[in-house]
Amino acid sequence: MNTLATQPAEVWPLAVYFFLVIALMAGLLALSYVIGERHRERAADEPFEGGIVPAGLAPVRLSAKFYLIAMFFVIFDVEAVFLFSWAIAFRELGWPGYIEVIVFIGVLAAALVYVWRLGTLDWGSSGRISDGQSGTKGD
Repeated sequence: MNTLATQPAEVWPLAVYFFLVIALMAGLLALSYVIGERHRERAADEPFEGGIVPAGLAPVRLSAKFYLIAMFFVIFDVEAVFLFSWAIAFRELGWPGYIEVIVFIGVLAAALVYVWRLGTLDWGSSGRISDGQSGTKGD
């Protein structure tokens, strides 16, 4: 019954922090509105505003391989976050943590070998497609 009486005392710093963050965000938005630049130029309404009026159309077709490489980068970049956090806690984890990270790296290496063998990392025009078709149409 004593814990119910002390609970509001433990929550008030969090509530104060929450309201300070909200006030800071509102203040920064109001400040940027007050001192922000207002201009109406022709290029200001264009996507990718850079001050230069675009010449021609912009539908550049990118190969699907570009998106595959981007997804592989994200996947293998996230594993770096896990390895960094493991390296921070290396001494506390001991041998079980070491064995787990070896298994983790092994699974990632197997995935890398798999996508390499499929040919998704090949940017050349060798015409190799994983489903048995030949040619480069359909990329």
